[in-house]
Amino acid sequence: MRSSFPADAPAIREPRHAPVAHVVRGGMIEGVHYGSVAVLDGEGEVRTSIGDIEAACYPRSALKPVQAVAMVRAGLPLDGALLALAMGSHSGEEHHLAGVRRVLELAGLTEADLRNVPDLPYGPAVRDAWLREGRGPSRLAQNCSGKHAAMLYLCKLSGWPLESYLDADHPLQRAIAEVVEELTGRHIAHVTVDGCGSPLFAVSLHGLVRAAARIATAAPDTAEHRVANALRLHPEMASGTGRDTAALMRAVPGLLAKDGFEGVQLAALPDGRAVAVKVADGADRARTVVTAAALARAGVEPRLLAGFTGEPVTGGGRTVGGIRPVAALNPPGAPVTATATATATATA
Repeated sequence: MRSSFPADAPAIREPRHAPVAHVVRGGMIEGVHYGSVAVLDGEGEVRTSIGDIEAACYPRSALKPVQAVAMVRAGLPLDGALLALAMGSHSGEEHHLAGVRRVLELAGLTEADLRNVPDLPYGPAVRDAWLREGRGPSRLAQNCSGKHAAMLYLCKLSGWPLESYLDADHPLQRAIAEVVEELTGRHIAHVTVDGCGSPLFAVSLHGLVRAAARIATAAPDTAEHRVANALRLHPEMASGTGRDTAALMRAVPGLLAKDGFEGVQLAALPDGRAVAVKVADGADRARTVVTAAALARAGVEPRLLAGFTGEPVTGGGRTVGGIRPVAALNPPGAPVTATATATATATA
């Protein structure tokens, strides 16, 4: 096993992304999604690397399981569904809102104490219903409210200031930063502000997948194990009904997964195999397809991933193509198809 002592920070540079997926129409490549992919084997070694997995990148909400580990280590007493919500990017469904209210109630606080940015619910159907009811943006409905409520709860229990809990030098955020560096194995390259208002730490994709593997393989009675179990058992609390990341966890036994804005995804299995994906243009249509292909590359049975082939490309009201991962993500020993041949030629 590698030492957990953090090495130097990842380089801040223009990422050297490579093609990770193609938009295929009528058997021909019409468009290309660039990005980076890291696939670890059960020993923690990189099995497949595409693009630039060592450059600094923003993991966005894919870092939430790591943040949750830090909070549990610091004394956050949540478990199960409420702990899953604490690392969630929820859709704003009623059970999500009720969970956030419950965490605030446990802390003796209210929605007024939240400092995340007010927003409409993230789930399209929920958002439409919300607007039909004449409701506007709120801190409770914003997709990160579970994390913010958990942060406030921990601050209340620890005697830390509440008003400034989002400041990068707050004791809570310093504790989170220490765990980010420990689990990724690298110093944080840069700190800025995430969309919800909390500090956002730049790490490498390699560091992110390493952290995911460490959480997924953690021994019982550890904070990491509590976080992994909560996410595995309550995937919809961390996302929402019909969301692809929750469906992926339901499809692959033992998998923990978390997505983030701008095309970021991590996924890890209990035996240490793990993947991390960054789609350069932030496209969700490529994120899901590439993640499924990376998991197949890691050895997950393709039949378990059959439902994650992505949205079709249509023409004249019928399907004429789709989003296809590059040939480098084919499972080892997989036959080379006509599409794969075209892909390989296009990326040579």
